[in-house]
Amino acid sequence: MSSAEQPHEEEHHDEVASSYVPPPPKSIGELVAADQEDESLRKYKETLLGNAIAENIVIEPGNPKKVLVKKLVLVSEGQTEKTLDLSGDLSQLKQTVFTIKEGVQYRIRIEFYVQHEIVTGLKYIQKTYRKGIQVDKMTHMVGSYAPKKDLQSYTTPLEDAPSGLLYRGHYTVSSLFTDDDQNEHLKWEWSFEIKKDWN
Repeated sequence: MSSAEQPHEEEHHDEVASSYVPPPPKSIGELVAADQEDESLRKYKETLLGNAIAENIVIEPGNPKKVLVKKLVLVSEGQTEKTLDLSGDLSQLKQTVFTIKEGVQYRIRIEFYVQHEIVTGLKYIQKTYRKGIQVDKMTHMVGSYAPKKDLQSYTTPLEDAPSGLLYRGHYTVSSLFTDDDQNEHLKWEWSFEIKKDWN
């Protein structure tokens, strides 16, 4: 949350309506079959898709979801990374409250697997509330990802924690990992406190 943002300015954080319409989803097989005569494009696809061309990559058999969100990590220079496990009971997450020192810069890293098919236009949307009032909203375009057996991640740009007595206190956050097709890959709530120091 930027230090320049005031709690009463939540109306400025709504997304601007866009006329963009995402293209219809294509399977990996359809993508590979297209433009076969273009050698450079074919090689580019092989680099992009990797093992997904040769095999159906499945991380969790029986789970039809394409995106499996596993962790949220709070990263701030000079501090041990703070991790939220998103693979368990999401209703318990608000019990773990992160402490953020006022005025510091921090990033949020989301770690996830992609299985079955390519996902396009992934987005991370975060709404922050204080005493039930929305005080901040961030929408980050994460990008498009091919299935991989490896854990993949997205890290937000640097954010400034607000500083000053007015901003200290408890905040709740509603996080959503979605995509261009409005698929809700994971939605969860968590909490943090702005304090004068890390302890």
